[in-house]
Amino acid sequence: MAAAMAFNAQALITRTTVQQGEIEGVEHEGAALYKKIPYAEAPVGELRWKAPVPKKAWTGVYYADEWGNRPPQPIDPNQGGKGLPMSEDCLYLSVTTPATSASDKLPVFVMIHGGGFMTGSYVGTQESFVKEGIIYVSIEYRLGALGFMCHPELNKESERGISGNYGILDQITALQWIHDNIAAFGGDPEKVTIAGESAGGCSVSILCASPLCKGLFRGAICESGSSFWPVAEDRSGNTAMCTVAGASKAGEAFQKRLGKKNIKQMRKVDPMTFVDSTRMDNFWPVVDGYAIVDDQYKLYEAGKYNDVNVIMGFNSDEGSLFAFPMPVEAYQHRVRSVYGEWADRVMSLYPATNPEEVCYALSDIFRDGSFAWGTYAWGNLQTRTGKGKVYMYYFDQDSENTILRSRRGGASHVAEMPFIYGYNFGGKMTPTEDHMLAIMSRYWINFTKTGNPNAEYLPYWTEYKQGENTVMTIREGFCLDKMPNQPQMDFFEEFFASKRK
Repeated sequence: MAAAMAFNAQALITRTTVQQGEIEGVEHEGAALYKKIPYAEAPVGELRWKAPVPKKAWTGVYYADEWGNRPPQPIDPNQGGKGLPMSEDCLYLSVTTPATSASDKLPVFVMIHGGGFMTGSYVGTQESFVKEGIIYVSIEYRLGALGFMCHPELNKESERGISGNYGILDQITALQWIHDNIAAFGGDPEKVTIAGESAGGCSVSILCASPLCKGLFRGAICESGSSFWPVAEDRSGNTAMCTVAGASKAGEAFQKRLGKKNIKQMRKVDPMTFVDSTRMDNFWPVVDGYAIVDDQYKLYEAGKYNDVNVIMGFNSDEGSLFAFPMPVEAYQHRVRSVYGEWADRVMSLYPATNPEEVCYALSDIFRDGSFAWGTYAWGNLQTRTGKGKVYMYYFDQDSENTILRSRRGGASHVAEMPFIYGYNFGGKMTPTEDHMLAIMSRYWINFTKTGNPNAEYLPYWTEYKQGENTVMTIREGFCLDKMPNQPQMDFFEEFFASKRK
């Protein structure tokens, strides 16, 4: 028995050679795990606020047996990687592979973590996927001001006259590294699926429209995220993607708040200072004409995107994590400040007569304006202009195993993740929910392997068609239904269209 176990361990690819040199991982749960693979040079010193520089060759064997640093970020108990140090030296990815030969050509699942582009960690192995013959890759990228600050001086430094989006460029550099090296781990570079939730889902949406990603993946999974807002000088209450010019003004104001004279001084600031100073600032990807070339809605109308099969969806009480009670008058003022002449229609669709109803109304506005409509627009546009298949879901399971229980019996932000990846947020799952986990995770596994979530004995998931019973509704089971909240979707379609004129 001991001899057989030793033979199996030796069969795993625990040492291999990538473009930078020889690398060694560790055995983990019957697979080979490479915890800390540098895909780019550390973005420190003069490389702070610069596009990532691909990792240079190393000498000898690189040992990837420990997890890499988290990017500097506020403390967030709901994100992975707790206990790991924070550092700008954070551009790493992990590979967990069950392959026994470089010729196995296994499908590859690439996870991009969420966290509002402010928090998060790439730490994780996802054994449930790996045991099904999938290589699991997770990538780290720069966050907050270090990942997304624009500034006039940085624009002048750039040969393209732009700044920001360093975190997105990190993701693209990681995907290029995966494409060029995953075969060394037994993976197939032509069978890569990217996936993410929240900011990770927004990243997936951005990557699906970026010309820099052409040929780097064949499928995408977007949970609670998209990037189809119109373009404006500021994000205007989460209703727009900002321009470099608009974000540069914010970056310059940020520099002045820190009492620094220029970017040279900013590059000498301890990175944790930015975390302390940006806790309430909202650094976000910008439309720069390079990584994000234009209004994504317009790009999809014109068929200018990476046309791949996609799973996309959102949760029923998605906005509850971002809403709180307030007086009705304050609610009305807030809606008018964001929606202007459209405010009366917003308040008729999301009525509130007391602080509790205000909380629910704000939650639903955030759900629909930030998650649901973007998913809806994406699905509609791709089915009109593309060939890639779209599978849309609506997750509505009220479970104890979630980071925030919905007060209305729906599914809050992140609530779907235990049903796909088996995450344990401390709550018990019912027998029905355990069965739902088995089905939902199988959809994701099948999609990663074949580009289609369906298989024998699973509830059949029809390709999405606007206005038809093709949205997989997930609550105490699975059934196909129409898009929920259609009047609200119609409103946001009209509202955002007006911003594009």
